[in-house]
Amino acid sequence: MAGTTHTVTNQAPPLAQYDVFTADRALTEAVERHLDPSLLDEGLAELSALGRTSGSAQVQEWGVQANENPPRLRTHDRYGHRIDEVDFHPAWHRLLGKGVSAGLTNAWARPGGHVRRAAGFVVWSQVEAGNGCPLSMTHAAVPALRADPALAAEWEPRLTSVVYDRALRPAREKPGVLFGMGMTEKQGGSDVRANTTSARPLAEDGTYELTGHKWFCSAPMSDAFLVLAQAPGGLTCFLVPRVLEDGSRNVFLIQRLKDKLGNRSNASSEVEFAGTWARRVGDEGRGVRTIIGMVAATRLDCVLGSAGLMRQAVAQAVHHCTYREAFGGKLVDKPLMRNVLADLALESEAATTLALRLAAAYDDGSERERALLRIAVPAAKYWVTKRCAPLAVEAAECLGGNGYVEESGMPRLVRESPLNSVWEGAGNVQALDVLRALGRDPQVLDAYLGEVGRARGADHRLDGAIKGLLTELADLEGAEGRARRLVERLALVLQGSLLVRYAPPQVADAFCAARLGGDGGAAFGTLPHTLDLATVVDRARPEV
Repeated sequence: MAGTTHTVTNQAPPLAQYDVFTADRALTEAVERHLDPSLLDEGLAELSALGRTSGSAQVQEWGVQANENPPRLRTHDRYGHRIDEVDFHPAWHRLLGKGVSAGLTNAWARPGGHVRRAAGFVVWSQVEAGNGCPLSMTHAAVPALRADPALAAEWEPRLTSVVYDRALRPAREKPGVLFGMGMTEKQGGSDVRANTTSARPLAEDGTYELTGHKWFCSAPMSDAFLVLAQAPGGLTCFLVPRVLEDGSRNVFLIQRLKDKLGNRSNASSEVEFAGTWARRVGDEGRGVRTIIGMVAATRLDCVLGSAGLMRQAVAQAVHHCTYREAFGGKLVDKPLMRNVLADLALESEAATTLALRLAAAYDDGSERERALLRIAVPAAKYWVTKRCAPLAVEAAECLGGNGYVEESGMPRLVRESPLNSVWEGAGNVQALDVLRALGRDPQVLDAYLGEVGRARGADHRLDGAIKGLLTELADLEGAEGRARRLVERLALVLQGSLLVRYAPPQVADAFCAARLGGDGGAAFGTLPHTLDLATVVDRARPEV
């Protein structure tokens, strides 16, 4: 007879069977703030439904299964025919179907669509980040396609559909489609003007034959792709369908799938074009200008995805420390652990608040808001995505050794955390884009200063940070070498101004002290001990 050696005690229960959306006070308040009152009841109801789905044990298990069973490439069928298909675990398809049905590809045509979708993307990213890639690219393809009204009229209803159809068949036969994107090549990377893929015009107006490669093409099972290639008139944007109108497969040769650090449920591939049929989007020679709307939208999704990962990491850390006892009391009540948790919570709330403000700017659509987005999106993409990795590591440490074990879910968050900083242009690209925006359009800086100026006079540390930023902006000599420093300050001042205006005083006070007033250290957990940190932590605690 087996003996009992010990009883399991002092373990936190799983963070499951809860509403991920309503448990996030910063997110719910942002939606209430930015969504028109006439849309609020409907919006909150749909987001709460997605939150309950995201927090269910069943859907969380799908996320585990999708990551433990990564996609598999099949280049040929059993008879030797080239098929270039990617097989996914059923959990992947279930997750992707839920994301599509929740409207995560449908923001452009419905009132308040960007705020509603952005909040949903933050929630859904906490379940499994890999399926966010096709959702993001499908959503982001809309502004690029609008460069050609006929193409937009044909494809936009399929892109914004809430029906997921995984079958590879002509798009006109499908109730909904997914889009991918192919920009970078081996020799150029972020320098897309160095692309060598060629586009030869065909007899039918607007159609071309592509020859070349793409070094990174995520979600290769998508129905169509926006790619860049060199046409006779210069670098041009093209639409490449996977299946042609007659039902035959387009030439889309998947050479291999990338073996990635994280995001393992999603297939990222290298592809070759060899006589591949394509339709031009926009004018020849204006490929970057045409596709830039897609890039901007996916960059915002990088911010949203990182905000979601940060929120889940903080929720797990605070939840664990609420139940775990050590040294005679709950961990959450220990002054030093409370400092760590509060610091993490500040970072998470600042990211969420900024991300939803940018989504609201998309819904507004005014020239001033568009000018703000031109500087704020790359600045937010630079800063928020870079803060995700250290936050995830620190949050995992809050669980001690348990946080280093796969079953906790924290290692998956840690592996995922650097991705959004690399995707859609790494840090230097974002910093240079901010400088470019500042140099080209005076309205960009006016819009930014108008936004942060709304909080002027409310906190002396914010006022000082704005003054210091103006001094830096007054002299842009040699700006490239200090671009990262400048963009970091732009992002922090914008976050601080939003928190001063919208967050509880305890949150704004702590953020301004540590991030703008110089009263914080380089590591998390170095907030001034005189602040009301208990209130900050309590605000971040998920109610189960």
